[in-house]
Amino acid sequence: MKIAALVAARGGSERVVGKNTRAFAGSSLLEIKLAQLVRLGPLDEIAVSSDDNTILEIATSYGCTALRRPAHLASSAAPMSDVYRYMAEEINTDVVVYANCTSPLVRDATIEAIVESFLRLDAHHDSINTASPIREFLLLDGLPLNYDPNNQPRSQDLPDIKALNFAVNVLHRDTMMERRNVLGSSPMIHVLDEIEGVDIDTPVDFDLAEFLYMSNGGESYLRAT
Repeated sequence: MKIAALVAARGGSERVVGKNTRAFAGSSLLEIKLAQLVRLGPLDEIAVSSDDNTILEIATSYGCTALRRPAHLASSAAPMSDVYRYMAEEINTDVVVYANCTSPLVRDATIEAIVESFLRLDAHHDSINTASPIREFLLLDGLPLNYDPNNQPRSQDLPDIKALNFAVNVLHRDTMMERRNVLGSSPMIHVLDEIEGVDIDTPVDFDLAEFLYMSNGGESYLRAT
């Protein structure tokens, strides 16, 4: 069974301009993620899907497969379902390990453990996806979503809600094509702690992730078991 990592890194990031290749802890998010995936044991191939020449050149320099994505599937207006389906069609593998470079604090051992767990999954689950716990008082259209304001609980007693962070997602390629997503129809959720679950969406996220990465030892933190 072939296992391939897939990294999606378009060039047109809007909220954090050039986030995949801009300077991050003396390197870049893309290079840190590719260096990590290259040293992992379970992977037979690493592919990078991008519309950006610089990103594809970096992928090649790390010995990864560069998959050029058409511009219309790399814009902010592109439906992610279409993007997922296209990327799954482009990669030749049995199992996809979809790993985001915007999650730079996921440890090597975590990714390897998730892949190994997927290979032992029973028929009740068809993907493993990482998530972060939410202990916040949520509102939807101005109304409480996850608590009763007339009998307000402590934050630690709020419902067990988790948010997908898309740091690591493992599923069969056929499932990804059929679902047009990296989330299966019956996923197993792997909860990451506050550090590993950091996901970069904003400039504040970027600065926080860089601080945590450097203060925890950088690559040595990722390699630690």
